[in-house]
Amino acid sequence: MRTPGADFELATGFLFGEGVLKRREQLRRITYCIDPDLDDDQRWNIVNVEFASGEAVDLAPLERHFSVTSACGVCGKATLDGLRHRGLNPVDDGGDIRPISQEVLLSLPGKLQAAQSIFHSTGGVHASGLFSPDGEALAVREDVGRHNAMDKLVGWAVLHDRVPLTDHLVMVSGRSSYELVQKAVAAGVSVLCSVSAPSSLAVQLAREFGVTLVGFLRGTTFKVYTGIERIDTVR
Repeated sequence: MRTPGADFELATGFLFGEGVLKRREQLRRITYCIDPDLDDDQRWNIVNVEFASGEAVDLAPLERHFSVTSACGVCGKATLDGLRHRGLNPVDDGGDIRPISQEVLLSLPGKLQAAQSIFHSTGGVHASGLFSPDGEALAVREDVGRHNAMDKLVGWAVLHDRVPLTDHLVMVSGRSSYELVQKAVAAGVSVLCSVSAPSSLAVQLAREFGVTLVGFLRGTTFKVYTGIERIDTVR
């Protein structure tokens, strides 16, 4: 289940987050299904991803095959060991990025909500937003599932040759689950923020892979669970 829109980004981000797609150059094209046996509505619910000639599609790293859903729970890699075996490395920004100011952090929820056009109409979708270190909104994607919203955002970054996102912040509208941190690690995100709490496994994953994890970012306060060195704690 997903909110229609940015479907190519959703497919790209999902494949990238699971390690099937490793770089933009592997893609030849992404299209909607044109099977004449499908009715018009169903054609817009199936996306075909075609890899470039000579590019092998390795599905072996996946522990199981599944479709994208908006469900909670471990719908990607089942364990931390799975990520290690996949070869994901800790996020490395080289220490060259100046600490993010508290003013920038506190501005993110408002900027994210201001860009949520579907939320303003329905009140029932999640969002993921990509921001510069100065708090400039670069891209915002919405979906009924918070995992899908993150996949759409990462897919946008992949298709625009913006990964790894080591000099960017990502703000999400829900809690920081294990899956969202996993997707952030795959995209090289340095700082992941949310308006709610992270799960304990999300904190463990963020700590091990060098992601700064910020939770309860609302109003005038927030909590830093990992990677506080990237946050300017002096006002």
